[in-house]
Parts: sequence; structure tokens; C-alpha cells
Amino acid sequence: MPTDPVDWDLAKKVAYKSVAYDPYAAAHFRDGLEEDFDRYTAQAEELVAQCTGLRSLSGNARGRVTDRKGWIDANLASFQRLLRPLVNKFGEQIDAGPMRDLGAKVAGAELGFMLGWMSKRVLGQYDLLVIEDENPQEQDIVYYVAPNVLTLEHRYAFPPQEFRLWLALHEVTHRAQFTGVPWMRQHFLGLVEATMEGLDPDPKRIMEACTRLLEARRRGEDILGSGGIMGLFASEEELQVLNEVAGLMSLLEGHGDVTMDRAGTGLVPSAPRFARVLRNRRQNVRGFAKVFQKLTGLEAKLKQYIEGENFIAEVERRGGAELFNMAWAEPANVPSIEEIRQPELWIERVAPADVAA
Repeated sequence: MPTDPVDWDLAKKVAYKSVAYDPYAAAHFRDGLEEDFDRYTAQAEELVAQCTGLRSLSGNARGRVTDRKGWIDANLASFQRLLRPLVNKFGEQIDAGPMRDLGAKVAGAELGFMLGWMSKRVLGQYDLLVIEDENPQEQDIVYYVAPNVLTLEHRYAFPPQEFRLWLALHEVTHRAQFTGVPWMRQHFLGLVEATMEGLDPDPKRIMEACTRLLEARRRGEDILGSGGIMGLFASEEELQVLNEVAGLMSLLEGHGDVTMDRAGTGLVPSAPRFARVLRNRRQNVRGFAKVFQKLTGLEAKLKQYIEGENFIAEVERRGGAELFNMAWAEPANVPSIEEIRQPELWIERVAPADVAA
């Protein structure tokens, strides 16, 4: 049995330590929260289906209210699933390396620190990783992180019922994308697997990456901004896969934001204010947190929301919802990150001649 490249126990310990204090741990703070999100998850599913035409092929959505540690546990499980191809491919090399224990501890500490930091900011998340031979009750879940939701509601005096429905609309949209578009889940997991397969523990890659970083710095380029550390260590072929992932995620995140506003029309009067506050929250990160986002690639993810929304707006301006829905027709129609940033390229590639002209 090959050794894992990550010390999962250490990752959990580090992540837990960073969230030891929960200002809303007392049960009375969460009175009614589970009932609200059960109701709003079901309502959001119907509203999203009516708005987008995407209806899940995997049954009804299930919402789960959790605390920060619960969110950490769910994501540690997801990372373990993601890293299986890496362990299977490089297990012997990992076992043979004299520094394997130290490397696993370093990786565990880094992962734990990242999850601990994110667990204090994430409001909701759809867990799209489904493994057939694992417990189905612990997969395909829409998570809502209670202390983070309550913190924003209290800090900004958000109307709770509106805000909770608005959040549910965004996360359920992601579920509709992955379970309502027949090919989407496998396409995404295929890209993830290709990314994992491309990873190579050869120390030479580290030296090459450091050289590229120094050369880019001399040219004034920010190569961390496109994919964090993972992008730095990627080969040309792997960068192509990462660009495909970036294009897909920009499409999905932008569509999630657009849909949450449209589907909630008339039901969430405070939606413009919610969007403004969360947009400022994403952008107004300073100091160490800014550096951390850049190193981990989270900064690139934050850009996906805006770039994806801009892409959808331009595509619909040119050809309406009918043209945009071509993105769901087949994997080949997913825009690349270049097409997300230059929608006319995507329109020229996939649109009928009379629209593309």
C-alpha cells in the first residue's frame, strides 16, 4: 500500500486549530437555520430550473448546515479522493523517497492551513465529487457554513430569510450545472484527473519552476496570478489543462452569480446589496491574506466570478439565452479562459454564421 503524499491527520489538526473559536457555537444562534436551508434549498432548486432550464437528473438537492470543522472534514475527504490518482501513479516513488515523511507533513500542514483559512470565509459549497463505491449519504450535498452565514447577517444587518434563499440559489445552481448537464460532472472530473496525472514529484521540476518564477519577475510578469503554485510547476501541456479548468470554472461561477440574481427576482429585494457586499469582501483582501490567495490560486478563482458574468452578458447581448445555452450542448463548446476574456472568439467558434458575423 503506497504512502499518501499528505499527512491527513496533521492537515486536520492544523485546520481545526485555526477555527478553535466559533462566535456562534451556542445552539440558540442556529435556531431555525437547518429548517430554513432545507426549505430554501428545495425552493431554490425549482426556481433555478425555471430560470435556466437545467433540472437535476440525480434527484432532489440535499442541504446540510455545518460548522467550520464540518466543512473542513468534507473538503479533506474530497482532497483524498482527488489525490488517489497521484498516489496510485507515484506511490512507489513516494515510498522510496528518503524525505517522504517530512514531505507528507509539510503538505499536510500547508493543506490544513489553507482549509482553516478558507473555512472562515466560505458561505456555501456544492460537493460535486461522487465516488460510486462510497457512502452516497455523504456525497452530492449542498453545504452551508453556519458561523460564516450568521457573521455576515449580523455584521451587515442582512434580512436572514432573503440572504439564505439567495445563497441557496447560487449553490443549487452549481448542482444543477453538474447534475442537469449530462456530461458536465465527468468532463470536470476528467480535467481534474488530467491535472493530477500531470503532476510529477521529480525535484528537477522544482528547480525549473523556480527559474521560471525568477525570469518572470525580471520581465514584470505575474505568473502566480493565473494559477498559484500549481500553475508555477505546470508544464506547457499541464498549463493547457489548467486553462481549460479555468475557462470552465469561470463559466460556472459567472453563471451561478447571474442565476442567483435572476431566479430570485421579486423574492430577494436585497440582492443588489448582498452582491455588492460580497464583491467588496472578495476584492478588499490585504496583506498576508492577499499573498496567500495568490500563492494558492484563490485570487485567480475570485476573478472567475466577474469574468464569467462579463462573458455571459456579452454572449447574451449578441445572441440571447439561446446562444449562451450552446455552452451546455457538449464539452467542445465550453469556452477556454481566452474565450471567457474575449467572448467574440467563442461566438465565432460556436455560433451560427448569422450570429457570429
